[in-house]
Amino acid sequence: MEFEDRLQRAIERGRHARDERGRAAADEAMTQEEIRNLHSQCRLELTERVEDCLRRLADHFPGFEYQSIVSDEGWGARITRDDLKVNPGKRPENVYSRLEMLVSPLGTAAIVELVAKGTIRNKEVFNRKHFQQLSRVDVDSFKELVDLWVLEYAEQFSSRN
Repeated sequence: MEFEDRLQRAIERGRHARDERGRAAADEAMTQEEIRNLHSQCRLELTERVEDCLRRLADHFPGFEYQSIVSDEGWGARITRDDLKVNPGKRPENVYSRLEMLVSPLGTAAIVELVAKGTIRNKEVFNRKHFQQLSRVDVDSFKELVDLWVLEYAEQFSSRN
């Protein structure tokens, strides 16, 4: 009977541990309203950073047009520029450059997602997405990422132009 008693205690300990994990998960689980509010707060902070960085980038490279974006795809900004590439002995060619950064709308997953697309002289230089779970979101790391991507684009644009 000693084994039977130990077996019953082990089963009870396992059930107790499972119940504790369930309670802890329920405590950590955010309500839908809390999720929406946190996503909105993160979106506003990130959108402000994106808009500020892209405006400043456009100020350093004349010809870029700045545009705020509010659409089904998300919130953010884009800068675009059309240039005329003249090659001796050939017809002039239009070349297009843009950098677009958006914070995606809240979907079924409780995440914050930043999407960036960069094109320089008709060539895509990057197409990136970064996300974090809302329960563990670090807005400062997103802001650093925005800075990094804008600086990378500026370096690539200035080296090719």
